[in-house]
Amino acid sequence: MNKTTKIYIAGHRGMVGSAIWRALEAKGYTHLIGKTSKELDLKSQPEVADFFECEKPEVVIDAAARVGGILANNNYPYQFLMENMQIQNNLIDSSLKADVAKFIFLGSSCIYPKLAPQPLKEEYLLTGPLEPTNEWYAIAKITGVKACEAIRKQFGKDYISLMPTNLYGTHDNFDLTTSHVLPAMIRKFHEAKQPQLSMLSEVEADKEHLPVTLWGSGTPMREFLFVEDLADAVVFALENKFQDNLYNVGTGVDLTIKELAELIQKTVGHTGEIIWDSSKPDGTPRKLMDVSKMTDAGWKAKVGLEEGIKRTYEWFLENQENFKEVKL
Repeated sequence: MNKTTKIYIAGHRGMVGSAIWRALEAKGYTHLIGKTSKELDLKSQPEVADFFECEKPEVVIDAAARVGGILANNNYPYQFLMENMQIQNNLIDSSLKADVAKFIFLGSSCIYPKLAPQPLKEEYLLTGPLEPTNEWYAIAKITGVKACEAIRKQFGKDYISLMPTNLYGTHDNFDLTTSHVLPAMIRKFHEAKQPQLSMLSEVEADKEHLPVTLWGSGTPMREFLFVEDLADAVVFALENKFQDNLYNVGTGVDLTIKELAELIQKTVGHTGEIIWDSSKPDGTPRKLMDVSKMTDAGWKAKVGLEEGIKRTYEWFLENQENFKEVKL
C-alpha cells in the first residue's frame, strides 16, 4: 500500500462508504474510485466485469449493500437475500479475475447464530440458527465471508472480512420504514417535539411533547459503533496484513434498548412519554461482539456512544431536508 494505490470503494456514497472515503482522503490517499448506482449497477455481472477491465483497481472495499432494520428485512426478504448476493458475488469474482491484491468485505454481526454465547466470537459462525427477522441479509453476508475465505485458502490472496456491530452516524438512513433502531429513534424523538414549542414557556413545552412509541420490550441488549470508527478500522486493515480471514469490529460494550432510548431522548431534548409496543418483535436478545482479535491486531474504537449520538443528531438537524430515504 502507498498513497497512490488505486482503491475502489463500492458504495462510496452510503454512510459507511463515504466515511471510508473521508478517512482515506484524510490520510493522504489520492487515487480513490467511486461509482454511483446510475454509473455502475453492481447487480449486473457484465457491467461489473467491464468496470474492472477498464479501471483495474488494486484494492477493493465492499461497502455496498441493501440494508435496513427489522421491518424492511421482514417485508422484503427476497431483495435482501438476492440483491446482496448479486452485489458481493460480482465484486468478489471480478476482483479475483482482475488479480486485485487486497479485498475488504464488510458484513454484519447478524451473521452469528441468534442464541450464540456472548460475547460473539468469530468461531461461532455457522454453529446455530440465525435470527429469523434478518436471516435473509445474514445468509447473503455469510456467503460473502465464505467466498473471501475460499479465495484466501485456494489462491493465497489477502481477502478479509470485517464484521461490524450495529453502525450509526452521519449520513445515516432516517427513513422510518427501512432504518435501523438508533437513527429511527433520533427521528421519532425529534418529530415528537412540537414545532410550535418555541412560542411556549419551558414548563408548557415539556407538557406538549408527544409520546413516542417504540418496538418491543426495550430489554434486548445491543452494541453500537460510530461509523467513523469503522472507517478507521478499514484503513487499519488496509495498511496491515491480518493473519485470519474474519474479524469482529465493535466497542465491546453494550446497553439495553431502553437505555439507548433514554440516552437519545436526553440528547434530542424530548420530555414526553416512551411507550413500548411489546406486540412487535425484539429480535436477538443480545448481540455483543468479542473484539479481542482486532484489539490484539492493534486497533480499538475511539468514539463513545454519547458523543457519537450527539454528533449524529447534529448532522440530522443540519440535513433534515435531504437526509437519505431508502426506496424499495
